[in-house]
Amino acid sequence: MDKYPDQKRAVQYLYPPVDPFDQRMLAVGQGHQVYVEQCGNPDGIPVVVLHGGPGGGCSPSMRRYFDPSVYRVILFDQRGCGRSRPHASVTDNTTWHLVADIELIRSTLGISNWIVFGGSWGATLALIYAQAHPDAVRQLVLRGVFLMTQAELDWFYGGGAGKFWPEVWARFVDLIPEDERDDLIAAYHRRLFSCDLQVERQYGRAWSAWENALASIHSAGAVHEGPADYARAFSRLENHYFTHAGFLESDGQILANMGRIKHIPGTIVQGRYDMICPPSSAYALSEAWPVSELMMVRNAGHALSEPGISAELVRTMDRIAAQ
Repeated sequence: MDKYPDQKRAVQYLYPPVDPFDQRMLAVGQGHQVYVEQCGNPDGIPVVVLHGGPGGGCSPSMRRYFDPSVYRVILFDQRGCGRSRPHASVTDNTTWHLVADIELIRSTLGISNWIVFGGSWGATLALIYAQAHPDAVRQLVLRGVFLMTQAELDWFYGGGAGKFWPEVWARFVDLIPEDERDDLIAAYHRRLFSCDLQVERQYGRAWSAWENALASIHSAGAVHEGPADYARAFSRLENHYFTHAGFLESDGQILANMGRIKHIPGTIVQGRYDMICPPSSAYALSEAWPVSELMMVRNAGHALSEPGISAELVRTMDRIAAQ
């Protein structure tokens, strides 16, 4: 769950823009081609960046949280989104396919272990990947924690967040007939996978607009509509994953499996007023993870571009580099 409309507010804390030294399309299987790039120091500390969504894709600004003289930064667009192909495809697109893709990227690039940096859904995926491949992870840096639980989905798509944003919630809900409003994820699923491109774009924009409007603490609830094809891919993928409960075996699986990574140090950066992924999840994660440090950022919401979030993430990566 992630999209951030307000990038400019955080730039004063970021490193200068940097271009990739390597860009490629990697065949990961089942007909999927995943876009991968590397920037920074080719001999530096490797860090892989996991974007949000699912379906958000990576952006050039994500390169700028890392000192390019110290870090070898790997970004990629997860299956079906960004520059990866086929676009907006949910076929053979599950959490476990993504975990396998991350491992394939690591082995293809000849990296023994790396720092895993992820926010929102990217934090979810980082934790699941680390639990599956603990020897490949030297450290975790997470932002805007989402644990892929039913309670979190109920909060955001069942009216919890809507109590704080009733007018924005009404725009999201009013597109659905009253007799389908008991399960908005399912109702949107029917329309996002209707095989009618215009309908899919319309409901894709509505789905992503609800999330975008709540991302920043500075938001006034205005709708920032992105390109229709981007919104369609983002919304289809996110809805697909939420419809299948993240393809996890049980609700609460991530917290139940924290023993697998109890030795891996981690930093959790969480906005105090995150409306999309409430801080209770980050706190529960920190309680189950003794070697983690929870940084609760006051006056911040969910977005990566919140000034306090960006500042804390850059400080965290600088501190790790200095160790």
